[in-house]
Order: sequence, then C-alpha cells, then structure tokens
Amino acid sequence: MEKLQAVRGMHDTLPGETPKWQLLEDALQVVLHSYCYREIRLPIIEKTELFARSIGAGTDIVNKEMYTFQDRNDELLTLRPEGTAGCVRALLQHGLIYAGPQRVWYQGPMFRHERPQQGRQRQFYQVGAEAFGMEGAEIDAELILVCARIWGALGIEGITLQLNSLGSHRARHSYRKLLVDYLSAHRGELDEDSIRRLETNPLRILDSKNPALQGLIDGAPSLLDSIDAESAEHFAALQDLLDANGVEYKINPRLVRGLDYYNRTVFEWTTDKLGAQGAICAGGRYDDLVTQIGGRATPAAGFAMGLERILALLECSGAEAVAGAPRFYQVMVGADAVNSGFRLAERLRDDIPGLPLLLHCGGGGFKSQFKKADKSGAEYALILGADEVASNTVLIKPLRTDAEQYKVTQEQLAAEIKRLL
Repeated sequence: MEKLQAVRGMHDTLPGETPKWQLLEDALQVVLHSYCYREIRLPIIEKTELFARSIGAGTDIVNKEMYTFQDRNDELLTLRPEGTAGCVRALLQHGLIYAGPQRVWYQGPMFRHERPQQGRQRQFYQVGAEAFGMEGAEIDAELILVCARIWGALGIEGITLQLNSLGSHRARHSYRKLLVDYLSAHRGELDEDSIRRLETNPLRILDSKNPALQGLIDGAPSLLDSIDAESAEHFAALQDLLDANGVEYKINPRLVRGLDYYNRTVFEWTTDKLGAQGAICAGGRYDDLVTQIGGRATPAAGFAMGLERILALLECSGAEAVAGAPRFYQVMVGADAVNSGFRLAERLRDDIPGLPLLLHCGGGGFKSQFKKADKSGAEYALILGADEVASNTVLIKPLRTDAEQYKVTQEQLAAEIKRLL
C-alpha cells in the first residue's frame, strides 16, 4: 500500500516548530491591538466570483494559481488565495463598512497553486491588516508604522521599505497605453511570460525578475510621471509623514504589485537574505475594491505579511524561540507520590495560571525520569518520592545550573515557583 504523505506544497507544522509560530503570532497580535485593530475571522472558502471581481480576471492568480472546484450544488468555489477580498466581502455583508472607520486584522492559511520553493508554498500563512473609511495619507502612514513596529518587536533589521504610487485608475489606464506601446516596440526582446502579460496585465512586466529584461524595464516610461495631481499630492503627504517619524524608504517607480485592485500607494518590505523570495510584507491602497465587490465607494488600505518568510528571516538572524518548553518537570516515584503529585500540580495550576509544568507519565525510577526531565528542556525538576510525601515537602532540583537542590513544603511551593519565574 502506498505511503500517504502531505500534498505537495502543503507542510505539517510539528510540535517542535509551533513555539516559533506562537511567539511570532503573539508579537504580531500585541502590536496590532496597540493600534486598535480588531481581529476578524474569515472563511477559507469563498465564491470564485469574489476573486475574479477583486483580484482581476487577467492576473496570474486567477488564471493559473487558484484552487477552484464545484460543490454538490454546482456552485463554483475557491480556496482563498489572499485575505483582502474576503475581508471586504464580510464587512460589506454585515454592514460594518458603513458604520464609520474600521480597522481590522486577520490571520490564517491562503492557497495558491505555485511551484513550491523556499518561502513560497501552496498553503501559506498570512497576517493581514485592513483599514476602511479613511482617505487621507495618514492611514497609509499608520499601516507602514504598524509594520515598522512589528519589525522592532521581532528584532528584525536590515529590511528595506519600497514605496510607489500607482495614481488613480484613470491615470493608470493612460500609463498602461504608454507602456504597451513601448513594450510592443520591443516585443522581440520579451520572454514568453511577458508576451502573455502584454495582453492581460502589462504592468506586471515591470516586476519581472528575468535579468535579461532589466535593461528594457529600466528604459520604460515611469509610472510616477503619469499619475494625476491628486495622487501626487497624496504621495507627497505620505512621504512627509514617514520622514517625520524617521521611517526610511526607497521610492521604486517599478513597484506595481500583482493585484488589479490597488491604486495610489503601494509598498513592500524586502530583504536580501531570502534569495528570490525577498518580499516579506506588501500592501497599499485600494479605494475602488468595495465598489467592485458590490458596495458604495469606500476608501481603503491594508497590508499582508507572509509568516513563513518572516520565520525564515528570524532564523537567518539567529533568533530562537524557546516558548513551549516546560519550565518545571515533576518527577514522581511510587504510587503515593503519583497521587499526591497530581493533586499538587492541579493546585499549582490554580494558583499560577499558565504555569509551564510538565508531569512525568509512564513510571520509571528517579534516574530514568531525570533523563526525561533534562531532555524536556525544563529548568527545574520538582521531585516527589516516598520521603517527600511523608514530610509534605517537594525537592527542587535546578537542571540548567550547578546550584544545589533544596526542599520546600508543599504549601510554600507556589510562592517559590513565582519567585523562580
């Protein structure tokens, strides 16, 4: 019988790896809540039409990468390839989008049928933040400042903020014609992928990673030269806010993003430590998306960050996560010690919520239990044998230092653990 394995590009996260995810997710949540973004939890499956309307029927995501299927009612459904469209759909459906400015965030798996490689899987995890009902450059700046604070909280350094403005959709449409005329005149120099995009999504050619095209791309008309006056003013205001807050950035007129719904501000945070997959966070403004999905015109902006890439960047930086390892390992030898030890452990958990205490299960003598206590990564062993049960005491043995072991009464144990913590 064939050995069953995970679907290609969809990975298991094993118990030894989850502490890193938990630390990252906790840090992200703390920062987002400090800016008063509220969590929203969204379905993994949406109607396919939602993504065709929002992402764009001519994009690679819709044409080549989505996991789409018919359910038993012959309805066309898709595993979400990104979170913004579903977030807009939810706020629109429940009437929140017109109830005043909204700041929300979400996390969870996304799905794209891409060629798996480091930093790019077919099931990948994102945290996203979205803001609705605010049209000034202030919210664009706030979203970028949220990202900057996240990098500071994680201790990530050496990443670059790239910034651009796409202007209004009308201005971008005019620029698209200029770009198509320019690229069509050099059609013989384009690769197969760019020729396809020339008909469907020509701005994406500016984002090509093909080294042979870089000279041609560098010579293309600049998008910033084509944006409307209102968008130029918005972009200048954003730069002023970032300058005032000490956020360094690089203006990249070739930054276009791969989703059709963006207008005006677009940005990416990038690193050179992860090879080709250098973007760890991206976002921008999408003022027309609510209209595309069926609502009234509503200004909006947001970002999404890939958790796998951030974890990889943390590992490159030498950061280690130790959360999840027990701080205390309870050694119990003998039936009386086991009975007493379980009662004691439950009292400790009542007194110290969240106490990382691991009870030994499976019997064995002191020597074998100490080996398992040491292997668990715990800092202290709490030892109960016949003598300790008889004297109502617990022996505390440091496992990571040369300090001497010592006894306390069971009544004193909770206070002593709090002191050690």
